[in-house]
Amino acid sequence: MKFDFTLKTSLAIDEVVSSLEQSLKEDGFGVLWDFDLTGKLQEKGMDFNTPYRVLEVCNPKEAERVLNENKMVGYFLPCKIVVYEEDGETFVGLPRPTALIDFINNQKLSDIASDIEKRLTTSIETALFSSR
Repeated sequence: MKFDFTLKTSLAIDEVVSSLEQSLKEDGFGVLWDFDLTGKLQEKGMDFNTPYRVLEVCNPKEAERVLNENKMVGYFLPCKIVVYEEDGETFVGLPRPTALIDFINNQKLSDIASDIEKRLTTSIETALFSSR
């Protein structure tokens, strides 16, 4: 199983993040944090110039569901979506929830992770490819 889901686009990083926030919201997910990794590394004196953002996203209902099943799932929460630019293209991706949840070895959680993964990947596809 592939660990990540990643797509690329010619859209600017800010446009992708804005569109992604909207498509996630439509499916019950919210962006808890939009972390500008580039800015933070530069603030710490690092010479990192690649635009790179990490979005921490959560659907509270789903978080409660999986945590009630197994508290160790909290190690994987909130879900992370990365958006970065490289060679004039913008990449958007996430670690697949199904790959992460395999560490728990629980079929009920695997089924929930599969549903969440489908919803998150659809949100990414909608953000990148829907008519605006």
